[in-house]
Amino acid sequence: MDQVLIFDTTLRDGEQSPGATLNVEEKVEIAHQLNRLGVDVIEAGFPYSSPGDFEAVSRVAKEVKGPIIAGLAHAHAKAIDACWEAVKHAKRPRVHVFLSSSDVHLMYQLKKNHEEILELATEMVGRAAKHLSDVEFSPMDATRTNREYLYRILESVIDAGATTVNIPDTVGYTTPEEFYDLIKSIFEKVPNIHKATVSIHCHNDLGLSVANSIAAVRAGARQVECTINGIGERAGNASLEEIVMAIRTRNDLYDIATNIDSTQIYKTSRLVSDLTGMSVQPNKAIVGANAFRHESGIHQDGILKNPITYEIMTPTSVGVPKTTLYLGKLSGRHALKDRLEDLGYSLTDEELKKTFQAFKEVADKKKEVTDRDLEALMGEERRTHHETYHLEHVQVACGDHDVPTATVTLKGPDGEVTTDAAVGTGPVDAVYKAINRIVDVPNQLTEFSIKSVTEGIDALGEVTIRVESNDQTYMGRGAHTDIIVASARAYMNALNRLLAARSAEVEKVTVSSG
Repeated sequence: MDQVLIFDTTLRDGEQSPGATLNVEEKVEIAHQLNRLGVDVIEAGFPYSSPGDFEAVSRVAKEVKGPIIAGLAHAHAKAIDACWEAVKHAKRPRVHVFLSSSDVHLMYQLKKNHEEILELATEMVGRAAKHLSDVEFSPMDATRTNREYLYRILESVIDAGATTVNIPDTVGYTTPEEFYDLIKSIFEKVPNIHKATVSIHCHNDLGLSVANSIAAVRAGARQVECTINGIGERAGNASLEEIVMAIRTRNDLYDIATNIDSTQIYKTSRLVSDLTGMSVQPNKAIVGANAFRHESGIHQDGILKNPITYEIMTPTSVGVPKTTLYLGKLSGRHALKDRLEDLGYSLTDEELKKTFQAFKEVADKKKEVTDRDLEALMGEERRTHHETYHLEHVQVACGDHDVPTATVTLKGPDGEVTTDAAVGTGPVDAVYKAINRIVDVPNQLTEFSIKSVTEGIDALGEVTIRVESNDQTYMGRGAHTDIIVASARAYMNALNRLLAARSAEVEKVTVSSG
């Protein structure tokens, strides 16, 4: 079978989802999981956009040795040079250059004519090609670009050294039939197209990103750019898991394959959701909570007789656990370790010790601890790994005739323990005001949501919040059987992210001024 390269841009385009910012450590953690998933290319970020992104791309390039590590750069000499400096440590580095090509972008955004854009694209690809042999070029908004002009740009950048040419549907404008025809025409009209891999990058504004991507593959494209859970600008990008499983499930139609280990899909989805705060809707294909659930009696009857009646793929094929093992307060450390390993978590002895203590706390409050509970627990342990302030204690008093009052105790960066109290319009408001009295960082709560991790009155509650400070948004998540405690943990998680970002900014200013 022909191979289709999977180019994952979760760390670059996916991070552009509003509120989905990732710090350096989180990007590196996701990159390692993408390596285990088997992606061919990881677009680790946009190095010239910020010192933080430069550091993240550099770290991924140094530490993740399997896939090609790409960095994005706009058609500017300094951006291309910075991108090369960030990716040069990779075993297989790539510089990805982009420049708008549609008339609407040229007229209203760039204020340049066709010849100026053609010259700039060719020059900048040539500059990148002097650094390394793997250069990708994207004519942004290609699906709204005049075709004859698009052919000219592609021919010119390939002559200049582009080894991959990407055709982005930047605003999610095209349809499967139209996109198939465009890709076919590129193979017919660009004389040197055989010297480059044709890639595609589809957005989901009309809900057609996956369909468009598959149509392009049928037309001959051999690299697909996509993200985990389909996250990205506006309505998102083409979903990696949907593309991969469509190709795998219908290989009778496509006769192509990917290098993806599909059993890693679910774990990767959960990791990205947890770190970005972008929840996966229950009816999401492949990785949604309802993807392998059956409510209808007729469906249930068929599944019991033979799963193939209503399931076109098995849960285990995408890494969803085949069975749910219930652990309880009498379960030992060995049983917990075995189950976590089954779920894809590898812990050191010290990490296991800490996790086991947290597990026991949950098990004391719940009769049974499910796989989903364990995933939430591991997310909570990850969130408390790097903290400026740690929530030691929270207590509230409230009622329909009482003024909601909260007392909180926090451990600060130097180990000092501080307790304070506040009143509010409700228990969560009181907790947040008490925390703010200790952590004096101006911010505004912009989003607050609660969901149950599992069913039942004793289920873990998972709180997701977003706060805004200096026009930047910071996400926080927290889980606990007590939703007030979960709310406090989520707020602390957001504040710690905010403080970490501010600390990084101070360090950058200090270094640059020194």
